[in-house]
Amino acid sequence: MLPTRHRMRTSAQFSTTVRSGARSGRRNVVVSVRVGTGEPSRVGFVVSKAVGNAVIRNRVKRRLRELAAETVRQQPHGRDVVVRALPPAASASWEELGSDYRAAFEAAVRRLR
Repeated sequence: MLPTRHRMRTSAQFSTTVRSGARSGRRNVVVSVRVGTGEPSRVGFVVSKAVGNAVIRNRVKRRLRELAAETVRQQPHGRDVVVRALPPAASASWEELGSDYRAAFEAAVRRLR
């Protein structure tokens, strides 16, 4: 589970990360990463109705939240991350979603450097 202090809450946090961060996409997700200050890393999720009905969207969010929790455990400070699920994420397996998330996150971090 993702602790509360590591969750994005406001639209300003989402907007700042998406606009000023590095972005990388894969088949199932698009990940935007921004170097934050010394604050705890924060993660936000965007799962639109294009992904599916409420049950499917929530399943995708739960999976992405667990993947992001791994990232936060490895890097607890200094990064803001926005994960946008694309429609194919609805039918993606856990392994596909995980590999796409990790690859997109690593590519976005490389672009920051």
